[in-house]
Amino acid sequence: MTTLQEPPRAGDPGDPGDRGDGRDDSASRAGATGLSETADGRPVPTAWQRARGRAVGLESRLNDRFAAWAAALAVSGLALGMRLWHLGTPDRFAFDETYYAKDAWGLLNQGYVRNYQEKPGGKEINDAILSGQVKGIWGDGPSMEVHPEAGKWMIALGEKAFGMDPFGWRISAAVVGTLMVLIMCRLVRRMTGSTVLGCLAGLLMAFDGLHFVLSRLALLDIFLAFFLLCGVACIVNDRDWYRAKLGRLVDDATPDSSSWGPVRGLLFRPWMLAAGVSFGLAIGTKWTALYPLAAFGLLAWLWSAGARRSFGVRHATARSVLADGVPAFVQLVLVAFFVYVVSWTGWLVHADDYEQALSSTQYTGFTEERPCVTGADGELTTDNVSDDSAQWPTATEPDASGLGEVVQSLRSLWYYHHDVYIFHTHYLNCSSHTYQSQPSGWLLVNRPVGAATQLEIQPGQQGCNAPAGSECYRQVLLIGTPILWWGGILALIAAGVLWVGARDWRFGVAVVGVLSTWLPWLQYDDRPIFFFYAIASLPFIVLAIVLCLGKLIGSSRQPSPRRTTGVIVAGSFFVLVVLNFAYFYPILSYEVIPKADWIDRMWFSRWI
Repeated sequence: MTTLQEPPRAGDPGDPGDRGDGRDDSASRAGATGLSETADGRPVPTAWQRARGRAVGLESRLNDRFAAWAAALAVSGLALGMRLWHLGTPDRFAFDETYYAKDAWGLLNQGYVRNYQEKPGGKEINDAILSGQVKGIWGDGPSMEVHPEAGKWMIALGEKAFGMDPFGWRISAAVVGTLMVLIMCRLVRRMTGSTVLGCLAGLLMAFDGLHFVLSRLALLDIFLAFFLLCGVACIVNDRDWYRAKLGRLVDDATPDSSSWGPVRGLLFRPWMLAAGVSFGLAIGTKWTALYPLAAFGLLAWLWSAGARRSFGVRHATARSVLADGVPAFVQLVLVAFFVYVVSWTGWLVHADDYEQALSSTQYTGFTEERPCVTGADGELTTDNVSDDSAQWPTATEPDASGLGEVVQSLRSLWYYHHDVYIFHTHYLNCSSHTYQSQPSGWLLVNRPVGAATQLEIQPGQQGCNAPAGSECYRQVLLIGTPILWWGGILALIAAGVLWVGARDWRFGVAVVGVLSTWLPWLQYDDRPIFFFYAIASLPFIVLAIVLCLGKLIGSSRQPSPRRTTGVIVAGSFFVLVVLNFAYFYPILSYEVIPKADWIDRMWFSRWI
């Protein structure tokens, strides 16, 4: 029988000497009292031995890397095929594609987001673009964009390669969604040592409905989730790299409690730098990435402090602030900030256009105390937020040159950020949306989003096989595979218990990932926010599930009732997820189905 989890090795997660938080009982007992023993009588290696095991045993642990990579690529190939199939359907703008696809085209061709005519040549703007008209439809000034530009540049890459059509503006999302599956496979394999568990994680992500649909639409959230997953994967890699390097730098297995441990050799951490780039791109897609950046930055520092403590360094947490915290802050946070600013290069180059067109936007003079105002038709007006006297100071300043121009442009970008922040945190409080949902119910899949819907398709039209007197529907519904998400809730509870109780750091990654990408939204539950924002939490939900299944199966390769039960549970769960995905597939992929079949898939009235 194929093993689902390899036995723990020295220095691996699950090694009895690793308590998960970096603290190691055996290190403090090395010497007079001897090593502690596991339940089956094996000695627990010291922190030095386990760290050296990371350095020395790395090559032997990679002997099967060809098979591991082949399996991960096969899973990713399946995911890519699923996402490319009929990618151009629906053959129109779906949901907020109407904003992001046009913004991306402006970035690609003008260098910044341009406004556009609502009815160029008498046609509606969307109809004009879908008919192939991409010239003569743009205005002369910039457009107010309420999200950073990194994700739109990703969409622009697809438009550059395939043109301004549904396939062109969606292909980048399909590729990025597939890469998420690949990274998920590799991340879980690194954390568990099991190729099968890694592939299981990738498959669960591939068969999630929310991930599937977002990988087929030109929305920003799939790019946010991708860059976040890359950042966390780099943080996990940095944990292994740090401990292996620490073991190589310590020459003696006997701890020296009076020293700080190695410092100079650990100042530059390449994986931490890569994490900074990834988090910078995530924040450059949506600002909500700031929360997981802070959470995982803190977690990485605690891991470093725990590693020093395991080598006998006293007051390791305090000493690690200077030895590890400051260098990590530079390579993670400051690098992320730099990458974020660079992602606005197009805006900065055209800062003067923004100063002229948008320095007196409807949000500049907003004050939170002003009440919402609606017009006679019940629509929200901007009377409550406009203030003609409010302007960016840079709008009335003489144009600078050289370095002064750079500083002036950066100041204008700051004022622009202030306006966008007001839009998100205050102005949107005055509005509502049909598909908005409370974030407290996201993990329960409380309110999916209809990205594209066509109703009243008569029998015989578009392949509708409904009985006479009935009709067919087509829909692209942004909904997670319920079995996966509901099972994830149980897994997250178990992960919290195992992180605290068993001191297993791997479960901490899952818990911190979900909390940092989900809880911050609770403070904005009075404004229109949507279920598909929870895609950022999905990788950590999948991680919690797979880690719990691995725990249930156990690390022993020998047949046992526990192992048999674990394999049955894991296999059954995976099959249920796939069947659940297949059942919902017609309303994920815009297929024509009878109305009765569509209603059968609306398990709750709030899904309609």
